[in-house]
Amino acid sequence: MLILSRKVDEKIVIGNEITITIIDIKGDQVKIGVDAPKNVKVFRQEVYDEIQMENKLAATTGDLKDLGKQLGL
Repeated sequence: MLILSRKVDEKIVIGNEITITIIDIKGDQVKIGVDAPKNVKVFRQEVYDEIQMENKLAATTGDLKDLGKQLGL
């Protein structure tokens, strides 16, 4: 893992097409902006984990009703 220090308005460039900008820092919270092509999906980790779990559940069930029950819907 690469660890970098940045200040507000400073950027990090990933490859040729992704730029991360530090927007604001308040206490232990950092606001960042991500500039990436539309074909690059960007998720918060907890959202990504939920999507992966739902995909695994969908792959293991043949019935959408069962999937809804497993997800508590």
